[in-house]
Amino acid sequence: MEGGWRSSDSFNEISRFMPSGQYLYSNLGLHEPSQFHPGNNGSTDQRNAVEINSHKDGGELQLFRPTLRDLYNQEVLYTLSQNNDLFSYMVYLQLCEPSDRDAEIIRRAMYANRTDLRLVMEIICTRSSLELLSIKQAYRVKYISLLEHDVLTKANGSLKEIISAILNSTYNGERFDTSMALCDAKVLYEAVTSSKYIDHNSIISIMSLRNIDQIKTILSSFKHLFGHEFMKFLKYYNSGEFGIQLRAVIRCIQFPEKHFAKQLRRAMVTGDSQEVLIRTLVTRSGIDIKNIDSAFSEKTGWSLESLIRNEFNCSSHENSLGWVRDALISLLKNY
Repeated sequence: MEGGWRSSDSFNEISRFMPSGQYLYSNLGLHEPSQFHPGNNGSTDQRNAVEINSHKDGGELQLFRPTLRDLYNQEVLYTLSQNNDLFSYMVYLQLCEPSDRDAEIIRRAMYANRTDLRLVMEIICTRSSLELLSIKQAYRVKYISLLEHDVLTKANGSLKEIISAILNSTYNGERFDTSMALCDAKVLYEAVTSSKYIDHNSIISIMSLRNIDQIKTILSSFKHLFGHEFMKFLKYYNSGEFGIQLRAVIRCIQFPEKHFAKQLRRAMVTGDSQEVLIRTLVTRSGIDIKNIDSAFSEKTGWSLESLIRNEFNCSSHENSLGWVRDALISLLKNY
């Protein structure tokens, strides 16, 4: 395709930051390459790396992997994964296949010292039905285990019940059944209003039988029929802990930009802003990062660029925080 990215371009781009300053292997923990290809001098190597990372989409960046492996005689992703610095983390997320990346994020969230079910929910509920299918397949291959099984093992409470239902839903293409969605919307209404307590079983049944894309259609139908978003509707009724967790899941599915903005606000309090910013910018660039920026600004008065500059505050461009800051701002502006 004219103007498209060619696999041969990966060598040309890589050679731009294969420098006398030896940026990649000195700063990302790689050994000296088996072949030396002259590029720019060391003072501009980092800038070139940032420019490449921030101007190529995920598919284009993944073409770098074979070239890097040939040059360095090692699997670059593995080496990056062993580093603890933020720049390596950012590059690692960018070079990974999205399904592999998301599977690993989920795995780490579940098997860390402190299980982070909110992050598991984020990945599962903000991806399309087809993307979720790919994540489940990647997880099975990478960890020789079923994601559905591990969620049941590691999670607990109402959130486990809801996430498990979504994971058990079946991908059946990208067709939407609007008639079925209207019927399901009525079931949701009755599940909340027909008795003193919310009907968990009816809601879980819908979540397990309809994929993510169809659930979005159901939620749109609900507002069309009853004049309110289902997420807000739940808030008016005594839905207990189940309702609280269900609202969080619905927010992820229907309004992902609001979820990500909320997670960033929370990270500002907990001190995790740097990692959350990197993960959000890398995984949502080209999807809805502008909407996330608007949602975040609406609640805080800050733009994402302001938050990035504040969290990666340093006087020099030529250090790891400066590289991450510049790359994230480029991702924000280029998409």
